[in-house]
Amino acid sequence: MLRDVARERYSSGARLYDALSAEWPVYRVGRTTAIERLDPRPGERVLDLGCGTGLNHSLLDAAVGPDGAVLGVDRSAAMLEVARRRAERRGLRTVRLLESDATALDVDAARSALGGPADVVIATYTLSIMSDPVEAWRRALAVARPGARVAIVDMKEPHGSARLVAPLARAFAGFGGADLDVQPWRMIETGARGVSARGLRGGHIQVRVGTLPEAPSAAADAATSEEPAA
Repeated sequence: MLRDVARERYSSGARLYDALSAEWPVYRVGRTTAIERLDPRPGERVLDLGCGTGLNHSLLDAAVGPDGAVLGVDRSAAMLEVARRRAERRGLRTVRLLESDATALDVDAARSALGGPADVVIATYTLSIMSDPVEAWRRALAVARPGARVAIVDMKEPHGSARLVAPLARAFAGFGGADLDVQPWRMIETGARGVSARGLRGGHIQVRVGTLPEAPSAAADAATSEEPAA
């Protein structure tokens, strides 16, 4: 479930989201960095949690090829309609869409839509707008196979010289209702192995990529860890 103050804004802004979200000058690099490090392979199944308008889907579709599958999950029908039109326009035949609140995601339904457990799970700029990011991530991990590769991309206040643009960063985050203090990437730092960390745009964009444990129960339980980030 989205945070209450963001819920209406998120859906009502679907048609303008791509134009107003500073995707290309600021946020695109977080997506491309995460997907490059995840290295989705031909034939793999990818869960895109909180997919919004489908901005990850062209990159993911190209990576998994015709034998793969990409499932975009989002609670907003308006956002998914934009994602659907994008996929049709660009001929993204691997893309499937599921309307669901991430915190109530039906694991069996998601696996069925993908054709099996996910090999890759990605959440970009979405966990920080959810009321319960821990539960949303727990359910996403339950869709994945043991040893799956996972990534979280999200935002915090920029630091150093980039603090000069902090008001602008807050404005862009506020457009989607994001909470810059949530730091959801900690769930990868404490719950995955071989974690790769990148801070981009003065630390405003945080990228974490890792691999889940091979034991199924450990993967889901790790998402609830409260250990601080390194």
